Amino acid sequence: MNTQERATRHAAKAGTRRLFIYYRVNSTQVHAAIDAAMHLQAALRARHPGLRAQLMRRADDTDSNATLMEIYAIDALASPAGIHATLRADIEQRAAVALAGLIVGSRHVEEFDACA
Repeated sequence: MNTQERATRHAAKAGTRRLFIYYRVNSTQVHAAIDAAMHLQAALRARHPGLRAQLMRRADDTDSNATLMEIYAIDALASPAGIHATLRADIEQRAAVALAGLIVGSRHVEEFDACA
């Protein structure tokens, strides 16, 4: 990769919007929730080329509920602005179906833009 290609790739990543979505699940259903969330993310990646999805579990959960976090980003070449409103709506609609009955409370969505 030459200098121009590296500069273009770096510039394409700057300013991309990412989603961080966290929620609680009962510890007795955490494995089912993880499986459902992983299948959801695989389906979303297949539906939206360039989408990157990650699933994380809070390390220090001590009560009867576990906290999961989904992280979404998209390749800047597929969507220079990052996660856009239509993609966010699709993620939310599909998650409502995939995770129905597994979430305690609600999903909390945070949007962040990369600084560099």
